[in-house]
Amino acid sequence: MRKEENMNQAIGWATAGTGFTFLMTAGGASVVFIFKKDMGKNVQRIFLGFAAGVMMAASVWSLLLPAIEDAEKMGKTAWVPAAGGFVFGGIFLYLLDLVMPHLHLGEKSPEGMKNSFHRTTLLVLAVTLHNIPEGMAVGLAFAMAAQHPEDASLFAVAFALALGIGIQNFPEGAAISLPLRQEGMSRWRAFLLGSLSGLVELVFGVGITLIATWISPYMPWFLAFAAGAMIYVVVEELIPEANLGDHSNLGTAGVMAGFLIMMILDVALG
Repeated sequence: MRKEENMNQAIGWATAGTGFTFLMTAGGASVVFIFKKDMGKNVQRIFLGFAAGVMMAASVWSLLLPAIEDAEKMGKTAWVPAAGGFVFGGIFLYLLDLVMPHLHLGEKSPEGMKNSFHRTTLLVLAVTLHNIPEGMAVGLAFAMAAQHPEDASLFAVAFALALGIGIQNFPEGAAISLPLRQEGMSRWRAFLLGSLSGLVELVFGVGITLIATWISPYMPWFLAFAAGAMIYVVVEELIPEANLGDHSNLGTAGVMAGFLIMMILDVALG
């Protein structure tokens, strides 16, 4: 009975957390109704860098450190699940990057399997790829908090993670809806597709929570897995895109700001 209560609580928290991150994406996508033009290159660099910084800090304080602590409580060699899960997470995103068709902003040639998708669809899929590990991270954090109700700090860490991911999702939503508008799409359709790119966080966040009871003994592995997947996205895509062209220091400043804010959220709330 206790496990069932914890399960229901975890699902409720994960739904609320990833629902918030989804709404922040939708909020960012809604700027397409305000701005007539695409955001400038410099603003885009700052936003991409900011997202990278948030994800880097979240990977350490919200995922890897809790994974190590949980492994120690289980009497395991702490670095094994942390390192192993991290590697598997990176490999998972690498394989997904190879298979899933997508197109990054500013590029002409799509990545992934050959396809006949429209350019706008590929742009949305690129952002969707980023959001998969983010949804998993939030879902796992709340699932772990529900499994250890005696440790209030775990809920605080999960809350901080959802808040940080949500904050960086706002500019991410704008970064997809505005270019879609520039591609000739109507404002409403650009808004809907920009919003839907964040829906995957809700799906993966709740989905991973549904199986949390069965994966409980392997929770450190899954937390580190989400961290590895997020770091892959940061190093492979966000940081290089944030440093394209002139004034790359703006992207670097965004990374520093995002890392700092996420670190403060984690430490202050956790």
